[in-house]
Amino acid sequence: MVAAGGVRPEGPILGITFLYYRDLDRALAFYETVLGFRLAIDQGWSKILSITGAAHVGLVDEARGMHRASDQKPVQLCIRVPDVDAWHAYVRTHGVDGLTDPKSSEALRIRAFVFNDPEGYQIEVQSALD
Repeated sequence: MVAAGGVRPEGPILGITFLYYRDLDRALAFYETVLGFRLAIDQGWSKILSITGAAHVGLVDEARGMHRASDQKPVQLCIRVPDVDAWHAYVRTHGVDGLTDPKSSEALRIRAFVFNDPEGYQIEVQSALD
């Protein structure tokens, strides 16, 4: 249905952030195994995983996607969870690269830690401070 007069069209929206990889299979295994994300849409060289609700991350083979993987990663994927310390203990068991200790930020009202995925994208896991 066409929206009239500048009115936003109705209907569900799926949010997808795409990240580009040299080794798509390795990235997919990481996001499924370490983060427990579920493959929602398999487009072959693009794998779209459900984070929660309508939030998704897309993993793209750089050889086929619109962009190429680069060594610099000016993007951070952040997931907000109920218990950041429990997540830290869990992630630590996977021996991930760049894992930091959880730290609290009163200014942001969060407790968070970060680590890197297999190709260097930083992932932040945070909880709200009560």
